[in-house]
Amino acid sequence: MLENDISAQVIGAAIEVHKHLGPGLLESSYVGCLLYELKQRGLTVKSQIPLPVIYKEVELEIGYRIDLLVENRVIIEIKSVDQFDGIHTAQLLTYLKLTKLKLGLLINFNSVRLIDGVKRIANNL
Repeated sequence: MLENDISAQVIGAAIEVHKHLGPGLLESSYVGCLLYELKQRGLTVKSQIPLPVIYKEVELEIGYRIDLLVENRVIIEIKSVDQFDGIHTAQLLTYLKLTKLKLGLLINFNSVRLIDGVKRIANNL
């Protein structure tokens, strides 16, 4: 499955979750429900993946975690905020660089229309 196919599946699943829950809940609620929805669609999904930082050839377990990793190819970062800030994009791009993955989705469930709260981030390796 290609990254674009995965992202289409994730966006559809996120819309389904948003349709049932609406905006205003904690991020952890959306992570759990999206994890369930993606697994129901037959996708391989991992949650709360530790992400070490490599600094000068030393691996540091600093506490960063990927919200969802779908099919070992697409990182999903869930937010429930008024609006995206530049730091949210930078965070996801850094996760992509550290993992050497190509595509991530930043999803803000605190949106009236979920599609307005979806941002694709590409790592141009």
